[in-house]
Amino acid sequence: MINLIRQKLESYKVTDIETEKQALKEILQSITLYALWRVDFFEIAAFQGDTSLRILHALPRFSEDLDFITKTPDPTFTWEAYSQNLLDVLAEYNVACQFVHRPNDTRPVKEAFIKDDSITSQLEFSFMDTGRRGLLKVKLEVDTNPPIGSNWDYRFLDFPLDFEVCTQDLSSNFALKLHALLCRPYVKGRDWFDFGWYCRFQVKPNMVLLENAINQYGPWKNKDEKINEVWLLNKLAERIRAINWNEAVLDVTPFVAPIERPSLKLWSQGFFLEKLATLEQTLESPR
Repeated sequence: MINLIRQKLESYKVTDIETEKQALKEILQSITLYALWRVDFFEIAAFQGDTSLRILHALPRFSEDLDFITKTPDPTFTWEAYSQNLLDVLAEYNVACQFVHRPNDTRPVKEAFIKDDSITSQLEFSFMDTGRRGLLKVKLEVDTNPPIGSNWDYRFLDFPLDFEVCTQDLSSNFALKLHALLCRPYVKGRDWFDFGWYCRFQVKPNMVLLENAINQYGPWKNKDEKINEVWLLNKLAERIRAINWNEAVLDVTPFVAPIERPSLKLWSQGFFLEKLATLEQTLESPR
């Protein structure tokens, strides 16, 4: 099975050590998704967030975590119910990893980590040397109390073998990205990279889901805000004008390929206000 992983790594055609590391992590992410499908995880949960855009829709940047939401609120969810079966499936691919989680975590977002050094010990690399390989780590998060209003999609993947994932549709994924852009208490450049991608492909956000998310968590919780397209555009414009775009660029740079990095020089208030104008046109279009 290690040959499948070796061939997959070769397909990335990496050009530097950072891209090689990101490619390895993405390979582990993909094998983990397959293992989750094998243990029927997608019967109760859906793939969402940045990594879903990367793996399912070819977002041109790498992403760190595997994010999920339960299809309905599920306060009884625990990663422990999946951990051993998940490890057994990963072992079939010579991935002898650790699965770390908090069994008594009472927070709605349940975290787990897959930590592995078995992949790097079996491969030869173009850029990494033996002393710098280290441990691959993938964080898994599932929101067991997500806002109501998501729509689902089903997508097929073919690495390491054919399988199917349940995922949020793009409109719903965009809604929660907009919620992060407006409610996250710090600037994350990766969020704005994704915002530009959604605008480029004229994705309309799921406004019902966005309203529910705004009312459930963040600075406008219980404020009786009238959440609509005009409100959204105004709040995004305020956010864009307040951001230090140099800091945003520093955050996203390690996650994009070298060929993408020159475009980051364009990042500025004016650049993203123009992206916002594209979103406004998308919101006004009848389709």
